[in-house]
Amino acid sequence: MPKLIGITKHREFRTVIFLVLIFLLVGIVNSGFISPGNIDNAVKSSLLYIVLAVGMTFVLLTGNIDISVGGVLGLSAAVSGTILRDGGSVLIAVIAAIGIGVLIGVINGLGVTKLKISAFIMTLGMNEIIRVIQVIYTDGQWVENLPTHFKQLSQMKIFGVNTLAIFVIIAVVLVHLYLSKSQKGRYFAAIGDNEDGAVLVGISVNKVKILSFVISSVCASLAGLVFVSQIGFISTTAGAGIEMTVIAAAVLGGVSLSGGVGSVIGAAIGAIIMSSINSALVFLKVPAFWNNAISGSLLIIIVVTDVLIARRANNKAKKERLNARVLSVHGEGVKLEC
Repeated sequence: MPKLIGITKHREFRTVIFLVLIFLLVGIVNSGFISPGNIDNAVKSSLLYIVLAVGMTFVLLTGNIDISVGGVLGLSAAVSGTILRDGGSVLIAVIAAIGIGVLIGVINGLGVTKLKISAFIMTLGMNEIIRVIQVIYTDGQWVENLPTHFKQLSQMKIFGVNTLAIFVIIAVVLVHLYLSKSQKGRYFAAIGDNEDGAVLVGISVNKVKILSFVISSVCASLAGLVFVSQIGFISTTAGAGIEMTVIAAAVLGGVSLSGGVGSVIGAAIGAIIMSSINSALVFLKVPAFWNNAISGSLLIIIVVTDVLIARRANNKAKKERLNARVLSVHGEGVKLEC
């Protein structure tokens, strides 16, 4: 029983409850929403967001933020798409996409750690630069006529289960184990929780921060490959605005914007929720132009809730420290009287 109560206190548990409620409430209005086919589509459509949310979690854990993931996704998709369209191999396309992610991640990381530029400003500026580079690279044209064999990769199944979904789920579990069980994996949360303390215990803070931006950008590049496979073409605005959805997904899944708290499993569940909301609006026959307004409102609500939870936790910690000091002083007083 104590273990069960402990589970209910986790942020991830509240996220799962929220996801279940969405399906139940929308399912009452339109039973088609909870059909096996739609649930399968919801999972497949959320894979893109899950990959992005996993990368974003690394950056958020260190107390930073990455606004450039949408641009990285678009440029990686465009470059890999043209390679495939022109007869290049899948391996070369993957290497090119990952190379773009590594390069942009290093630039973001160095800007934040060495030049001391705010992560928000640095990655926002990079996002705009990347967008221009994509337009120049594609000459303002969409990338189309991609090979059928690559577009079919996202549709492959093993024992009736989407192959890509299996790989993504396995990756999320492995990353979760790395962040929660390994010493180096816990460095990310340690920096976000107390950067000065992390320095004192010998953690190379700048290197870990740079690595977090690299991981975030590489995940965005991999998401670009998923995008190419699922959509089948790349517009000049591919990935535009997706960074806000990804941040909302991560925070909704329990990753704190102030750093130090959260898990990739929670972020993945949050990504499924954000993807499901778009699908729910369709089943509820809500006009599509409300999507951004609803996502924005959710982001504000989530951020405010996160701040209130953090403030409550800080106040509780301060109260516990104060009580400990009072008890200590009282104990010393008793000893003196004796």
